[in-house]
Amino acid sequence: MGEWTKFVAGDRAPNDGVYIETGDNSFHMGIENPKKVTLKRGERFPETTNHERRWKRMGH
Repeated sequence: MGEWTKFVAGDRAPNDGVYIETGDNSFHMGIENPKKVTLKRGERFPETTNHERRWKRMGH
C-alpha cells in the first residue's frame, strides 16, 4: 500500500517536502494563490483556507 496523497489539518507529514493546498475541483477550476507549506516528516499540517481543501505534496 502506498503513501497517502492528500492530507487534512492535523495529519502528520509522511516525508519532508513542500505541500500545496488543493481542492476536489482544482483540476478543473484551479486555486488562485494556493497556500504552500514546507514541512519536515512528522510535523502536522496547518488548517486549509476552507474545509473542502486538502494538502498535497508538490511534484507528486
